[in-house]
Amino acid sequence: MITVTGATGNLGGATIAALLETVPASELTAVVRNPAKAADLAAKGVTVRRGDYDDPDSLRAAFAGTDTLLLVSSPDTTPGVRPRQHGNAIDAAKASGVRRIVYTSAIGAENATGFLADHTVTEELLRTSGVAWTALRNTFYLHFLINPGLAAAVEAGELKAADGGRPVNFASVPDLAAAAAAALTEDGLENTVHELRGTVFTLPELAEVLAEVSGRPVAYRAVPSSEFGETAFMWDMIASGFFAEPSDDLENLVGRPPVSLRDAVAAALS
Repeated sequence: MITVTGATGNLGGATIAALLETVPASELTAVVRNPAKAADLAAKGVTVRRGDYDDPDSLRAAFAGTDTLLLVSSPDTTPGVRPRQHGNAIDAAKASGVRRIVYTSAIGAENATGFLADHTVTEELLRTSGVAWTALRNTFYLHFLINPGLAAAVEAGELKAADGGRPVNFASVPDLAAAAAAALTEDGLENTVHELRGTVFTLPELAEVLAEVSGRPVAYRAVPSSEFGETAFMWDMIASGFFAEPSDDLENLVGRPPVSLRDAVAAALS
């Protein structure tokens, strides 16, 4: 049995969808806080169970009979919360006899700081748990840069960015989900780390592709990160070069290249 937590979220839901392409629904369990929100999965034959990272008893019941567990990281970045929640899930998995935990970690988790340090702590919890594990160090979602909002850049004729001239390796949710599905179903991945990164591109390259796909001129313009308000911290991370390094791990897991820049832009504008 393969069990996926956070199954109604973006990544968890996409992973269930990817698994259903090759795994019978009867062999899948979706763990969610509100089972009513997973009625569509139940209708497909997926077992739906209630599980809350803050309720260890619910997790032990939800993980019963599980061979491989996808532990999707909690969205709560309040200091101290995620390590506690993830610890609850890891303890429940061990108590329930789970054979391997696949964890959606994050880029830089080998020695992270700030809100990403939760992933460093969780990986250490996994290493000392006594349960086999696989860490998927996901980069950030491509949707941050490539989304239907790009239509506004086409209309304005310019793409504003505070990238500091550094490239990014963001990956699409479907690609990360495909990698998670592969990690859940392939053998020989016990106690391994995978740096999951997408096609590396620069923001000027994004402006060029945006112009090609839209058929309208789009110029790149560098601006201060302060122009982006609440997302300024993301631009500061980009400008620091945090997302600049490539990796073939995603392609190796999935067996195909991640989505191309042109295809991602075309889909966003369609």
